[in-house]
Amino acid sequence: MPLGDTNAASGPNPTEAGVTSLVQARLVNDPFSDPALFVDFHFARRALLFDLGDLSPLSARELLRVSHVFVSHTHMDHFAGFDRLLRLSLHRLAPLHLVGPVGFVNQVEHKLRGYNWNLLDAASFDFVLTAAEFDGDRVGRLGEFRARQAFRRRELPPPPLASGSVLEEDEFQIESLILDHGTPCLAFAFQEKLRINVWREGLDLLRLPVGAWLNEAKRAVRRGEPDDSRIRIRDDLSVPLGLLKQHALRTASGHRLAYVVDAAFHESNVAKITEVARGADQLFIETAFLQEDAELAAKRHHLTAAQAGALARRAGVSSVIPFHFSPRYTHRENELRRELELAWRG
Repeated sequence: MPLGDTNAASGPNPTEAGVTSLVQARLVNDPFSDPALFVDFHFARRALLFDLGDLSPLSARELLRVSHVFVSHTHMDHFAGFDRLLRLSLHRLAPLHLVGPVGFVNQVEHKLRGYNWNLLDAASFDFVLTAAEFDGDRVGRLGEFRARQAFRRRELPPPPLASGSVLEEDEFQIESLILDHGTPCLAFAFQEKLRINVWREGLDLLRLPVGAWLNEAKRAVRRGEPDDSRIRIRDDLSVPLGLLKQHALRTASGHRLAYVVDAAFHESNVAKITEVARGADQLFIETAFLQEDAELAAKRHHLTAAQAGALARRAGVSSVIPFHFSPRYTHRENELRRELELAWRG
């Protein structure tokens, strides 16, 4: 697998009739530009974003699929894309959910108050934006902003999530923890609850076609529905879920994707990064400086390529994708990649 290939880890196995994971992730920008990770759902009109740097490479159609945004911190290169996403979302019916560190609700509110909303009235789309704060244990504060109310903040009770989680759904969850970047900076992990492969041989044995109905079968397995649940294939045909599990569906540990950016290299951060990236299928990690500039990296609370590679090795990840390169290395990109890979491979 080539280092930096963001697609290889989530591509389908040619012997399977379905994809092996829920999502496919790609960096929005080149590694010298703003951080932003676009996580697209296979066969679903939905996406997630990690960080809100420059979003210009994403189309309006792609951005309108985004349901949740997870912001590490609000330095400008991680949050400057907020306005474009907001502008595109004003006429959408689905809500948009944002998660960030403590203080994030106020920051989103100030962003919204920077505009004049006098053209919004009862006839406008009632677009809803929520902003949540993760305090290192759980979501401790949640604010709602509605278009028809000129985006005035309304406090809501935080969701009852498990410790370390910022989003929990039937098929996946998003975990988070706080890193030190001279300011609190969130790292995230997307954890698929169960990976489900569809085997064509089993479908052939049951004389069943490949089709969109398989997505519902997978969702039923992830939800833990009983074996006698019926999966509808077409109006005149349905099969018990248990029969599919016996012959055509194979399960494995879910895909794990970790996102780590802007962190100093010290004992506490090393332990936390290792925790959030442990066993990840894909680790997207900042690689800001070469090791020859480790002193400068420490001063600016960033990782070197060698440090990022060592962390990937320590966490036992399957694939590492470096990004967030300092522009001082514009003509030395290969050195950054090589230094990381040598530390990762050992």
